Amino acid sequence: MSIISLRGVEKSFHGRPVFTDVNLDVEEGTAVALQGENGSGKSVLLKIMCGFVAPDAGTVTIDPRYLSKGRTFSEGFGVLIDRPGYIPLLSGLDNLMSLARIRNKIDERKVRATLELVGLDPDLPQKTRYYSLGMKQRLGIAQAIMEDQPILLLDEPFNALDVDTVAEFRSLFRRLVDSGRTLVLTSHNQDDINAVADVAYRFRREHLELVPALGEEEK
Repeated sequence: MSIISLRGVEKSFHGRPVFTDVNLDVEEGTAVALQGENGSGKSVLLKIMCGFVAPDAGTVTIDPRYLSKGRTFSEGFGVLIDRPGYIPLLSGLDNLMSLARIRNKIDERKVRATLELVGLDPDLPQKTRYYSLGMKQRLGIAQAIMEDQPILLLDEPFNALDVDTVAEFRSLFRRLVDSGRTLVLTSHNQDDINAVADVAYRFRREHLELVPALGEEEK
């Protein structure tokens, strides 16, 4: 069953096409990878999927199970796009607790467990303004998954992570998908995609094309 369906989606900025005629189905319980050069439109497409940006043409259909009545924004998406913004004078725990209170779906115990899951100490008093890039990336992933969102849209989730941490998160993402969650991610690294994705798509000259076999060299 398709969670997200795109048909004939197009987007331009300042008269310059980013992509045209994008057709894509994201099936429930699968990991879908988007590949492409910088500026090819991967991040923009994720923003269109979750409703942050409107397409210039085409349709985006979200499974109604993940839309509340009268709303066009899904409540079932965990999103990491661009660099997350945090309150710089708060700790990681306090930042996530401030987000958790918006919907009151999870308690502090769940937030603490998620921080530990991504390799951050929930009792670390350090303010996020002093976090390293890798720590900020871990915190961004934590906010995307902490409410057990069934659909995850993660833009370059392996950025700023060291080799050992990348391996840990590849395993984590794969476990989340195997447990029934749906993942759409972007990555420049073919090894990341091979380890996590069930299917991959690549932007070529403003069009999104299915990569026929993960890891297969481009002919």
